[in-house]
Amino acid sequence: ALWTGSSHPSTPKPFQHSETRACSLDRLLPSINTSLSPRKRTTSQCKSEPPLLRTSKRTIYTAGRPPWYNEHGTQSKEAFVIGLCGGSASGKTTVARKIIEALDVPWVVLLSMDSFYKVLTAEQQLQAANNDYNFDHPDAFDFSLLVHTLRKLKQGKSVKIPVYDFTTHGRQKEWKTVYGASVIIFEGIMLFADKELLKLLDMKIFVDTDSDIRLVRRLRRDITERGRDIEGVIKQYNKFVKPAFEQYIEPTMRLADIVVPRGGGNMVAIDLIVQHVHSQLEERELSVRAALASAHQAQPLPQTLSVLESTPQVRGMHTIIRNKETSRDEFIFYSKRLMRLLIERALSFLPSQVHVVQTPQGEDYEGRTFHGKRQITGVSILRAGETMEPALRAVCKDVRIGKILIQTNQDTGEPELHYLRLPKDISEDHVILTDCTVSTGAAAMMAIRVLLDHDAQEDKILLVSLLMAEMGVHSVAYAFPQVKIITTAVDKKVNDLFHIIPGIGNFGDRYFGTDAPPDWSDDDMDEPSC
Repeated sequence: ALWTGSSHPSTPKPFQHSETRACSLDRLLPSINTSLSPRKRTTSQCKSEPPLLRTSKRTIYTAGRPPWYNEHGTQSKEAFVIGLCGGSASGKTTVARKIIEALDVPWVVLLSMDSFYKVLTAEQQLQAANNDYNFDHPDAFDFSLLVHTLRKLKQGKSVKIPVYDFTTHGRQKEWKTVYGASVIIFEGIMLFADKELLKLLDMKIFVDTDSDIRLVRRLRRDITERGRDIEGVIKQYNKFVKPAFEQYIEPTMRLADIVVPRGGGNMVAIDLIVQHVHSQLEERELSVRAALASAHQAQPLPQTLSVLESTPQVRGMHTIIRNKETSRDEFIFYSKRLMRLLIERALSFLPSQVHVVQTPQGEDYEGRTFHGKRQITGVSILRAGETMEPALRAVCKDVRIGKILIQTNQDTGEPELHYLRLPKDISEDHVILTDCTVSTGAAAMMAIRVLLDHDAQEDKILLVSLLMAEMGVHSVAYAFPQVKIITTAVDKKVNDLFHIIPGIGNFGDRYFGTDAPPDWSDDDMDEPSC
């Protein structure tokens, strides 16, 4: 065991460490205030601290999320979960914030067990109002929902977190959506009390704080932040909090990988925790684009690919938009014509059924109509994919629209997720994913993975692109064999800079009239116009 100084120099406490393995544009993680001011809240919280740039319309994450899946499209690294347990008011949140601050990595989520209190019955509500309900007992928590939520978040899925109101002792109507965690810090008094929950924790930390200090903190918090009187707080502490700590919480200290005396003031412990997490994250780094460049090539084009018939009209429009001498106005005009044809072609793959109507002449006409439980959702990969939205809206009157921004990290060459806004509940929708060019398929694969993480069904996703390279077609089809791929043309080659050959140039720059950087890639998604 390692030893660190305690609050009293003559009575040191152990620091134990064992080598164990260890929300719209706003649907990405909300920011967290890492200042160490006292926690003030009347509702449960789930927060994170990604670097971001806010505009009047959008939130752009300046440190993007690197791939969390392999070239097969499956998740190959789970989020690293840190469990922080300790008595009430022991300083768990302060320790969590110190860890987040010292980690200095994007995509960290801080979850509180407070969010998972059970919904109280009318009788329990009355008991709570009289300080006679035991919130410090394992039965007060919805462990089944907690385990289900943490498992999904650890697997990279989008989850909804309940918001518990401590003044009304109930859940608020609106739940928070959390997605995209590389590191999850979960804090709570009963975090080590459930066997299934323990299995999900990669590192278990117990915050050990003197009981007198915890009582003072609890008095201050409950009186000033939750509007309770001192008599009621002391009654609840003696009746429930203290016995629960001795019976359920303190005995679980033995399960911890690390015991942190003195909470957030123990920087020796926090530094060791951070070093271990950094080492775990380094082991989980992935390289997707390099794998795509060498895999699945020299194979016949997949059956899931549909290429628009190369009629003289289509060939003529390609001649115009591929010509480097074409003016911007002409480029936009003929691109829009191709987009309309492409969208109409994509819609032909949606399910339909026979539908008989009566004509004005009083005769029956046997036609067809869309057959689906839910509606159509369009998701554009910014910024070039956004240019296809008008064509989609023109033929799908009630289509819902989402947006994803993916950019290439110039140091690693890997795609990174920077921005995400999806409509609520796309699990039953037919999703039309639009991008104007696809070279290696790295950005398209990341976008499809995001959709699947939000419970979209793979066989209901259509990837629609004006121009694709064979490499991109193979990459997407191999990783996601049920995704339908629709394009107007497929070029055979991609050069060393990942440009499609012969290609079309940087579509976004030609369409919006901006200049491309010298090292642009067809898979790069430049910063969108606001």
